[in-house]
Amino acid sequence: MDGEIDPEELSALLDEREGSTDGPDDADRAAAGSLRIVDIRDRRAFDRGHLPDSECIPFPELTSRVAELEGADRIVTVCPHGVASQQAAQLIGSYEGTQSARVESLRGGVEAWERDVGELTETPASDGDGGDDEGLESPF
Repeated sequence: MDGEIDPEELSALLDEREGSTDGPDDADRAAAGSLRIVDIRDRRAFDRGHLPDSECIPFPELTSRVAELEGADRIVTVCPHGVASQQAAQLIGSYEGTQSARVESLRGGVEAWERDVGELTETPASDGDGGDDEGLESPF
């Protein structure tokens, strides 16, 4: 693990990446793929609100899915308060396929991101998962 990253610094990295990916060509996608933001909360918490461009790999699944992070130049782990994400960063950093990556934990977690940056992204409800509570098909 390479330490922690402040929410403002991560936000600036995302802004830089967004500015460099104007076109959909392979070079832009490769540059965008070099930073991976890994949210280790469960899927429900992630869907309610997560950092932009983050991906959900719940902590209990991390050891079986860490190979998905191979090839990243920089990996930032995220949790509610920035404690469990430090453990996740250590685990990811110890994996042979990610040892050349810079692996950091988001200082203060989602709580600090909301306080200091303020923007969270919700996962839109997919059709057929019962996500919208309109009650049209409810038997009650």
